[in-house]
Amino acid sequence: MSPKPPIARRTFLRGAGVAVALPWLESVPVWGADPAAPPKRFAALFMGNGINGNHWWGKGEGATLELGKSLQPLNPVKSRVNVLNGLFNKSATGVGIHPGQTGNVLSGAALQKGAELRGGVSIDQVLAQHVGQHTPQPSLVLGCEQPTTGYHETNFSLAYSSHISWQNATSPVPMEVYPSLAFDALFGGRGDRRTRSVLDAVHGDAASLSNRVSGADRARLDEYLTSVREVEKRVAPARAERDAAIDRGATPTMPRPANGLPEDLRDHLRLMCDVIALGFQTDRTRVATLLMARDLSGLTYPFLGVRGAHHPASHSDLSDEYEKITTFYVSQLAYLATRLDAMKEGERSVLDNSCLMFVSNMWAGSSHNSNKLPVVLVGGLGGTLQGGRALDYLTRGDANRKLCSLYLSILDRMDVRLDRFGDADTRLVGL
Repeated sequence: MSPKPPIARRTFLRGAGVAVALPWLESVPVWGADPAAPPKRFAALFMGNGINGNHWWGKGEGATLELGKSLQPLNPVKSRVNVLNGLFNKSATGVGIHPGQTGNVLSGAALQKGAELRGGVSIDQVLAQHVGQHTPQPSLVLGCEQPTTGYHETNFSLAYSSHISWQNATSPVPMEVYPSLAFDALFGGRGDRRTRSVLDAVHGDAASLSNRVSGADRARLDEYLTSVREVEKRVAPARAERDAAIDRGATPTMPRPANGLPEDLRDHLRLMCDVIALGFQTDRTRVATLLMARDLSGLTYPFLGVRGAHHPASHSDLSDEYEKITTFYVSQLAYLATRLDAMKEGERSVLDNSCLMFVSNMWAGSSHNSNKLPVVLVGGLGGTLQGGRALDYLTRGDANRKLCSLYLSILDRMDVRLDRFGDADTRLVGL
């Protein structure tokens, strides 16, 4: 039997007007001549109004690292976790509560009050400008809650409370809250193809490729296509509901319906995490943000047995109820991390080549204290980020605990070298 001809460099399965990006395959040089050098990715997950400080801690290092109750969901990936204590965003202190503490959480820029928005470009969009040119989608900007409008009593626009991703000093990046549209954006579904299965469209190309790759790659390809199909099935009801609304004349950015999109917040969050995971796995994008609960959030948690909405609950931040809310959001970070860890790329996993960051705009909702922020990193960022650590910066002095110093360190590891970002011109020591 004559050997199979080599497979040319390719990144997509293609069908009639549809393209589905490929995962890492040893037989296919998706990322260049060296298939063992996959790309690095970054995602920021945001929960507004702080956490339960009594149960948010890490102690020890490596195998002896202990995580507080709220961080327990991360135990399965503990060796890739960094709990960073004491970091702060100077521009978000002493300016008033809520929007002034939120709109710059990923930029470190001073925010302007009044009718005119002015802040700074967020780290995800800096990365999108540099590494986004290598992917069809420069970044994913997702959320599970619609933006709010108007002004806060501090005279800051509530746009600052509603957006963490900013493309320039005056404009937030439009945030996608519909899982169906986020999915379609990744895989090219649009127009009259929005109800068509993308996998059906590329079936012929997938079958042809499957016959030409190694046995191990065939299994990887089957597993990947199955995961795409599962997400596709789960977003179908949400897509149908949205399409019906469009046919009635409603706009695609209509307020989130009372029964939800999807109805259950848990499903909504999982779907958004699934979309990020697929985007990273297929190299459709390398940058993402997910606003899980905005500042001044009105989300409710009947499935946790919690009375009232997120923002009022945060005013009792040390309560058992708010601990449940905190742990719930950490479990979403853990879900995304474990999904990425199950996706293999040569000797590593997608998680090993990524950095997931959990952050909030304050530490304590009862006092609106932002003198330190809850920050957790998960992932290895291509072997450049050591895990299994609890790092304390609180007593090192303000100059050595800047959140933007962390961002400079992440940018370095993503091969984006800047002299300054936000209020920092030095890297975070010890990271």
